[in-house]
Amino acid sequence: MATQLEVVSALERKVALNINLADIEKDVSARLQKLSREVKMPGFRPGKVPMRMVAQSYGAQVQSEVMGDAVSKAFSDAVAEHKLKVAGQPSIDNGENAPEGTVAFVARFEVYPDIAVAPADSLEVERAACTVSDAEIDKTLEILRKQRVTWQDAGRAAQDGDRVTMDFTGTLEGVEFQGGKAEDFPFVLGEGRMLPDFETGTRGASAGEARSFDVKFPDDYGSKDLAGKTAQFAVTIKKVEAPQLPAVDAEFAKQLGVADGDMDKMRADIRANLEREVGQRVRARNKNNVMDALAKLASFELPKALVEGESQVLAERAKADFAQRGMDVSNMPIPPEAFKESAEKRVRLGLLVSEIVQAQKLQAKPDQIRKQIEEFSSAYENPAELMRYYFSNKEQLAQVEAIVVEQNVVDWVYGQAKVTDKAIAFDELMAQQ
Repeated sequence: MATQLEVVSALERKVALNINLADIEKDVSARLQKLSREVKMPGFRPGKVPMRMVAQSYGAQVQSEVMGDAVSKAFSDAVAEHKLKVAGQPSIDNGENAPEGTVAFVARFEVYPDIAVAPADSLEVERAACTVSDAEIDKTLEILRKQRVTWQDAGRAAQDGDRVTMDFTGTLEGVEFQGGKAEDFPFVLGEGRMLPDFETGTRGASAGEARSFDVKFPDDYGSKDLAGKTAQFAVTIKKVEAPQLPAVDAEFAKQLGVADGDMDKMRADIRANLEREVGQRVRARNKNNVMDALAKLASFELPKALVEGESQVLAERAKADFAQRGMDVSNMPIPPEAFKESAEKRVRLGLLVSEIVQAQKLQAKPDQIRKQIEEFSSAYENPAELMRYYFSNKEQLAQVEAIVVEQNVVDWVYGQAKVTDKAIAFDELMAQQ
């Protein structure tokens, strides 16, 4: 049956749907007949319940189901007839002026925008690069040594880098305050874990020594009872221990998983791990550069349904994140509207990327997906097991496919745009979130 499509606005559409009542009645009757062969009622054997009783008990429910299915099919037929790409769910309302023997509905919905993508050679995009040198391997070795530090009695006064164990009591105008007292409390001097005045008061103390000093709390300190105030601390030093870092030798290499203690292999493993991490961070940085630039290639209106849906997803994600941090979110208002700007950006980028992928045939190929999974798996002790997991999990496989598609878009843009190559220092790259 031909339907009349009405253009309400740039993306909004409206279509009238007429449902034949005779078809509804026929379908309802058929479903009730089938139900009568299965339904059970007290006093009747299965299949022997009178049709009148079946209709009385289930007629309204079946009528609603049949009508819903008929409206859904009529809408799908109209979408196919007009070759529409529907964005989000339609809103179905009762219609007017239905021909005799029919019931009318009106479907209101949005369609995806037509996106005209400008040539990518108009873009100017930065491309980052970073190399791993011996200096980075040496720095990593130092970090690994510090992670395996042991402590021995320093036999001298405390200095930065030492671990100091103490008892302390803090008071404000002679009165102890909550959280201001501890016993056998250890901290490493000079790491900034304690307030500056506390570290200054501790520096130079020896085991067995008792000291008192003032500590000024910052104006923005977390406790309003202490913020901006000066407290007095009495401390007793229990231990002053100096750090003992392990030597970089065969035994150290074995601790890092090199079974034969080969030092060269240890450094090669560290280099491979650093290069893997650097590669991931460089790709992430370059992807962000490209995605930020892509918005300049097209201007188009966004379907409200997609933006509202994405806002809801972001709100739920934020709520889940707060819950994971131990916060009570049961009464926490997290309105989706607060995420509208981010949702609009994500929807716009998603539609634009999808258009480019289709136009430029940048879909992920099987060998690309396998290569990406191999890269993910290479960082694990049993790569084959992780690969089997990916290939047996459709959701994980879809995520990998999405990553590959995004990288294809990035590579395509770099092949078209005016590119400025920029070398990024290792420390700068690793500091990025």
